[in-house]
Amino acid sequence: MTIAYLSAEIGLYSELHTYSGGLGVLAGDHLKSAADEGIGIAAVTLLYREGYGRQHLDAEGNQTETYPDLDPNKHLEDTGLVLEVPLDGHSLKSKIWKTVIRGIEGHEVPVYFLDTRHASNNAIHLNLSDRLYSGGDDMRVRQEYLLGVGGIRALKILGHWPIKGLHLNEGHCSFAGLEMMRQGWTKEECSRRTLFTTHTPVPAGHDKFDWELVDAVTGDLIGDDERRMATHEGLCSMSHLGIRMAGRVNAVSHLNSKVASEMFPEAEIAPITNGVHHTTWISPPMARLYDDELAGWRADGALLEMAHTLSDTGLERARAESRAVLRELAMTMTGVELDGNRLTIGFARRFATYKRASLVFRDIKRLNEIGGGKIQFVFSGKAHPRDEGGKRLIKEVFSAAKELEDIPVAFLEDYSMATGLAMTSGVDVWLNTPVRPMEASGTSGMKAVMNGVPNLSILDGWWPEACKHGENGWGIGKKEEDRDDERDARSLYGVLESEVLPVWSSARSNWTRVMKNAISVGPRFTGQRMIRDYKSIYESLD
Repeated sequence: MTIAYLSAEIGLYSELHTYSGGLGVLAGDHLKSAADEGIGIAAVTLLYREGYGRQHLDAEGNQTETYPDLDPNKHLEDTGLVLEVPLDGHSLKSKIWKTVIRGIEGHEVPVYFLDTRHASNNAIHLNLSDRLYSGGDDMRVRQEYLLGVGGIRALKILGHWPIKGLHLNEGHCSFAGLEMMRQGWTKEECSRRTLFTTHTPVPAGHDKFDWELVDAVTGDLIGDDERRMATHEGLCSMSHLGIRMAGRVNAVSHLNSKVASEMFPEAEIAPITNGVHHTTWISPPMARLYDDELAGWRADGALLEMAHTLSDTGLERARAESRAVLRELAMTMTGVELDGNRLTIGFARRFATYKRASLVFRDIKRLNEIGGGKIQFVFSGKAHPRDEGGKRLIKEVFSAAKELEDIPVAFLEDYSMATGLAMTSGVDVWLNTPVRPMEASGTSGMKAVMNGVPNLSILDGWWPEACKHGENGWGIGKKEEDRDDERDARSLYGVLESEVLPVWSSARSNWTRVMKNAISVGPRFTGQRMIRDYKSIYESLD
């Protein structure tokens, strides 16, 4: 029997742009890791032919977007099957596309994409699945209806039946639990067989819809008990619905589980800290080093813990190659020439205001004094098309770059998985400055350590579980949970000036030791470790 895994976005590789950021890429890593582990799991998401939007930046950092159309024939197999679900008095038809993830020993995990570009759909339904996280509530609730209800029905007609367990990746897919009850599960079975994973540590990030709209879309799908479960502050809260239906709920780091437990006090929320698919996120030069000196690391990510046995010359050579790849990419994309001898600080993630991308530039005079002639920056990341605050952050980075003295800044346009790999493996320090505790996990930092790149980060998300200050990276601040940009900037400058740069400029063996210590923490944050934690839950969903 099958574990059904539903997610609003799944990122498998850059060209298949059906993801926006951490949630989708994590979902892809989850499924890749499940394939490696031989788990019987089948995934469903939507096919966003126009994706999240391609980012364009002008010389001032103004972001605009275009939406080039994805040709699924170049990436996916057409199953030839058509899903039909009732919606708005019509029959919504969705094509079902498929790809297969093959694990390290050949086990296959299918991933299905629902696509409403069907000729018989009306004008509204035809473009329903075109864009990720786009449109207003009218579109979003219909997308989530298609994902939840249509996702379950698709798995049934595809032969993945009966379903042993249901894994809901965030509240977007909570309607799936209701559909499973319509398909025959009792409420008790739904609870016993359902796992809900919550990522978002702020209430505003959880979808809530007017009940009148939900009722118009879902018809008789929601019973009285489930309506009470879903109602929060007078609205239909998709996360409250999913969490209250599920018998198991987890968050994606230890700190995130505490935050989520305060948001959803009625639920027992356990931590399963995220992990990244290590063979995907380790650069080719570093992979060759591990092949030579840590044989078997691909099948057993725990072997990275033996990084202290790596030769200094081998590690330095692999790191130099990875750094050169990033310098070439930056030159090609931006014309900014980076210096191979400087400390390169990287920052790449979704540009949301709480992530504070411009915090490092808060005191330009101080930064010039600390880093002039010594450091350089590489940035990348998109703001949501409607997030004006996030867009302002990008402009702030561009503006600061013009005020810096002998500190180059490259901003790589249209952040993608490929850019992410080049950056997490090609910089020297990975910077992360969110407002604690708003970073659910922060998987980019995990990718960095596996490539020998130490983190310089606020103690948020996964980093409190990993940080040994001064040994495998550096923490910023003292776990404060009130927003104080001035305080945190001072702390960042202090650590950079008195700890990071002195190690970088001292005997090379000192920096090599920090790199090895960073790699050694990696096994605790691989997708392999993560999926084994989930596997123990999957095996109990019966």
